[in-house]
Amino acid sequence: MFIIIRRKHVLTAVSMIVLAVITVVCSSRLFWQGEAATNSSCVNWGLGFSEEGKPPTGNASAEFLRQYNSWYLGNTDQKTIYLTFDAGYEAGYTSSILDTLKKHNVEAAFFLVGNYVETSPELVKRMVEEGHIVGNHTYHHYTMAQISDEASFEKEMTALEEIYKETTGKELEKFYRPPQGVYSEENLKMAQKMGYKTIFWSLAYVDWYQDNQPTKEQAFDKLIPRIHPGAIVLLHSTSKTNAEILDELLTKWEDMGYKFGSLRDLTKTG
Repeated sequence: MFIIIRRKHVLTAVSMIVLAVITVVCSSRLFWQGEAATNSSCVNWGLGFSEEGKPPTGNASAEFLRQYNSWYLGNTDQKTIYLTFDAGYEAGYTSSILDTLKKHNVEAAFFLVGNYVETSPELVKRMVEEGHIVGNHTYHHYTMAQISDEASFEKEMTALEEIYKETTGKELEKFYRPPQGVYSEENLKMAQKMGYKTIFWSLAYVDWYQDNQPTKEQAFDKLIPRIHPGAIVLLHSTSKTNAEILDELLTKWEDMGYKFGSLRDLTKTG
């Protein structure tokens, strides 16, 4: 939900302008129930919620996505939550988030860009040491759906892999989240060819504006009623509100009978 620039206050304004442009440029034809748009089209990932506590409908079906090793939802018969975070820079909240995840014994996934790995190597190492997944959110957070040639796509992905290995000494796990949720069928194929599993989400809320953070009540109004079995939850670790409410949020979900799973298990079992 952001474009990588060094100054985080400029970051949000620029990202919304770019997203508006993408919405116009991208094809209006959506993937729907296994029907694919043309390879040149790009799609903004979207969800439709029809009933409280029930999984939403994505603008691509789970069946369509799975042919490209892609997921937005887990097993809807199991009250399992897969918690994921996106981060383009460090805003000072990740240590607190990691403390809370450790308290609740939750293995999350952090989708990072090159800027984050460069500027916050110790936090990246801590994520790995504590059993979390670090996934590929691309090096520059470009609109990948507008990259049509395979070599350029691979370069953007492998650049993140390389800096991650330099930082941690480990190979990056092959989980990918398209920046801003903008994707194309061709991109899904490219990621699959590289061995990646593409991860979208089935629950998120507007939490990325640094200077206009949601209140605790606003966050809970979105995240409690809409939680559902098999949910892949997207939060931003740059959010002050998320850091402040995470302990209570995880406790509320646990009290509702939910447990937390790892994307490793989700993508292994389908």
